[in-house]
Amino acid sequence: MITYSIGDSVIRIKNAALARHKSVVVVNSKFVAAVVDAMKRAGLVREFEVKPEDRTIVVQLAYRKKEPVLMDLKLVSTPGLHLYMSVPELVARKKSSLLILTTSKGVLTSKEALKEGVGGEILVEIL
Repeated sequence: MITYSIGDSVIRIKNAALARHKSVVVVNSKFVAAVVDAMKRAGLVREFEVKPEDRTIVVQLAYRKKEPVLMDLKLVSTPGLHLYMSVPELVARKKSSLLILTTSKGVLTSKEALKEGVGGEILVEIL
């Protein structure tokens, strides 16, 4: 049984990219689909297909010059520790990494959250 489906799904995608797989199957939920959609908008995955009959999502990984786009990521929030970032904290961040946040306007990347003017819980940091 999976207790943290977001963490499990994101780590599966990362491991598949490092193993140079073309696709990976992750567990289906609305929240996981929203995170994968945010990764697609950021260019980290090529496309994904939700299969409700199997309760899975098939994620096609993105590659650039035969190298995976997604090389490393870090799970920030966990079930036991939720970390939040406000808009001023997002602006003050000088790192070149990309964040995926859950906000009041849905699951967004850090760039999208800045455009919308919202902060939220940090799910994943893509290094």
